[in-house]
Amino acid sequence: MKITEAEFIISAVRPEQYPEDALPEFALAGRSNVGKSSLINRMIQRKNLARTSSQPGKTQQLNYYRVNQKLYFVDFPGYGYAKVSKVQREQFGQMIETFLGDREPLKMVLLIIDIRHAPSKDDCLMYKWLRHYNIPLTIVTTKADKIPKSQWQKHIKMIKETLEADPHDRVVLFSSETGLGRDELWEVLLSQMEETTENTVASE
Repeated sequence: MKITEAEFIISAVRPEQYPEDALPEFALAGRSNVGKSSLINRMIQRKNLARTSSQPGKTQQLNYYRVNQKLYFVDFPGYGYAKVSKVQREQFGQMIETFLGDREPLKMVLLIIDIRHAPSKDDCLMYKWLRHYNIPLTIVTTKADKIPKSQWQKHIKMIKETLEADPHDRVVLFSSETGLGRDELWEVLLSQMEETTENTVASE
């Protein structure tokens, strides 16, 4: 997809702060430092629009990025960082659960997992949440450039088994460094937008 325009819109913590233009939304969920911001930057071909940080737990709101006036990336707070207080973790959980349970423009969640490591308990909980709410999801395994290509399928198998994932779940191998998976992930997002538009039209 050719990117002609990409901009940061708002850091939201409450539903009344969410954009009201009803553009399709694709949320990114994953543990702290898994590479969500780097993935957004690679997808929109901007170096620093999504703020990357060496300090895990930096993102504490839902960060909205609008692309080509057609869709939003919504960057969730990273979970599982020890230095974030228990109260903050509970607030994150409530904020995300509110969003997942009641956000009509949400088309899909990208569950971002570092291919080098088994999913954490929080990853598994997020996966179960998404299944509970019947939200379409795609598993995106980041940092694929950090392990040999010959190991990719073995690691993907380990990730799906740990998540107890549905065999039909799509997995996209991704590297923000090399651009691996960028075109494939755009195909996933655009086809999901087309599918939901067709379903809406059919139901009217």
